[in-house]
Amino acid sequence: MNGPFATAFGLIASGDPVLMQIIGLSLRVSLTAVLIACAIGLPLGAALALARFPGRGAVIVFSNALMGLPPVVAGLVVYLLLSRSGPFGALALLFTPTAMIIAQTVLILPIVISLTRSVVEDLWAEYREQLLSLGAGRLRAVPTLLWDGRVSLLTGVLAGFGRASAEVGAVLIVGGNIAGHTRTMTTAITLETNRGNLGLAVALGIILLLLTLSLNAAAWGAGQWARGRLG
Repeated sequence: MNGPFATAFGLIASGDPVLMQIIGLSLRVSLTAVLIACAIGLPLGAALALARFPGRGAVIVFSNALMGLPPVVAGLVVYLLLSRSGPFGALALLFTPTAMIIAQTVLILPIVISLTRSVVEDLWAEYREQLLSLGAGRLRAVPTLLWDGRVSLLTGVLAGFGRASAEVGAVLIVGGNIAGHTRTMTTAITLETNRGNLGLAVALGIILLLLTLSLNAAAWGAGQWARGRLG
């Protein structure tokens, strides 16, 4: 066991170009997907929390159900949409980082929408009378409620980023795991382990584990900071 770990730490310490390229692509894809999911999901989640319309309950159930969407199913749907025979085949996005970003956005978006709806709904119930007395209706109250719930929302965003960065199936289907082009940490770990190149696989595993620990530490720290301010 010393061999792979010694090789892994050597690759990390030396800043191996292949290792750095894989890590850089993984972070770029996941961060972009998170930003897009937040740009779409925060206003949609807030609107779902405050709006009242027929079928609202069904929409909420559907959005909550999508939080458990299997990554391979999300990847398959995006693949069919982007394939040559699909409606967006002419864009030639399949097996590109853009396709991977779309797949990860599909996975993260339900998390952001559902969490935002829950947080905004609770805050509206708590501050409704106060906001209405200040002349802020449901629509005008959205920025205030989002800001007030920023710590809880940040925790959900970090959870979404964690899911995206640790995902294998969807990015493998739409990205193809092409060396130097669409190979992420998770897909590279799978490939290099099968090849017997355990040094690179272990190095990537260490980086991914550290990233996961950092995300959880950030979420815990945000919660502690919020409780300290409230106290």
